[in-house]
Amino acid sequence: MVEGVKRRRSFPDAFKWEAIAAMRGGRSPSQVAAELGLPDRLVRSWLRWAEGRSPGMSGAPAPTLRREQAAPARRVGPSPADQAAEIAQLRKELKRVRMGRDILKRAALIFGQATGRR
Repeated sequence: MVEGVKRRRSFPDAFKWEAIAAMRGGRSPSQVAAELGLPDRLVRSWLRWAEGRSPGMSGAPAPTLRREQAAPARRVGPSPADQAAEIAQLRKELKRVRMGRDILKRAALIFGQATGRR
């Protein structure tokens, strides 16, 4: 192969149908693409490609959904309520730190005036 020239990757139809089944099972194209290490646009194009076909047309066996694939994907990370609580706590802490900073600024001005410096 010539150096610097990229070869176009091709994927078997069975692989595409599995990705499509995962999307139809409730996962977003972005999630499926991330799991497969592929660009979003490629996985979305497979979804459009599959609209006019049935899994039997390719000769590949129809993909079956496993139980964990059929269930909608669960949210990873803190819930919105946890995030709101953390934001409120961080705002309180920021207010306290700013107040401390302002007190130190005023103290520096007062002591600077007492010594004749600014």
